[in-house]
Amino acid sequence: MGGEVKSIVSLLPYLRRYARALTGSQTRGDTYVRLCIETILAEPARMEHGDAKLRLFQAFHDAWRAVDSEEVTAFGAVPGATDRSRVRSGSGLAALPAVERQALLLAHLEEFTLTDIGEIIRLPIDAVSQLLDRARDDLNLVSSVSILIIEDEALIAMELARIIRELGHHVCGTASRQSEAVALAAQSRPSLILADIQLKGNDSGIDAVQEILQSVDVPVIFVTGYPERLLTGEALEPAFVIPKPFSPQMLKAAIGQALTVVGSDDADLLET
Repeated sequence: MGGEVKSIVSLLPYLRRYARALTGSQTRGDTYVRLCIETILAEPARMEHGDAKLRLFQAFHDAWRAVDSEEVTAFGAVPGATDRSRVRSGSGLAALPAVERQALLLAHLEEFTLTDIGEIIRLPIDAVSQLLDRARDDLNLVSSVSILIIEDEALIAMELARIIRELGHHVCGTASRQSEAVALAAQSRPSLILADIQLKGNDSGIDAVQEILQSVDVPVIFVTGYPERLLTGEALEPAFVIPKPFSPQMLKAAIGQALTVVGSDDADLLET
């Protein structure tokens, strides 16, 4: 399984990114990834044929479904609970978001085809297409919120603002320096922050976010040309990282997920 191991190692950053985006939490996301790896170790034949990334993501979803089924069998359904609210007893795991959001992130964050997504979540292509249509409609139903942009490249800031407005939200400010970002956040109290990590004058978007999170509890999406600085696997990482160049659909999916997922670990950045 030597070649398969190398493939898995090279693909783990993508799976970890996806798991964090699904759960809004590095801790829970990495727990799901660990379950996936345990599944592959128990059934190595899963990775022997076909596209390695597709098989890895398929194993991730199979592992989650297996654990989810075990919970229902062992503990019974919680009255009034849904897939979004049920919590796994004793494991700290919450169920993954609705399958529509899974399909949306697989399509736009990981850029899988409809056929690939069908294999990963084990549904026919027409069902996947319907899921994506519903997920995109859901993005337009999210209540309008204020979003702060921390970005020093004017053209990129303008594109981010355009996408934000297209989703029905509004931009409460744009900052290209750390001090400006902190002041705008304190003044406007945004519901979401989009931040680059390298700002004008060698300022740090990471430092700006860390300072902002000391007084404002807000989800953060890092939009950066240097994702490797945030995806090291060696320290606490943000739940949402979008690499530049990005597609509008990728950013829209991340914004919708960040505004609806519960339990983001972005505040953990304060500890780095």
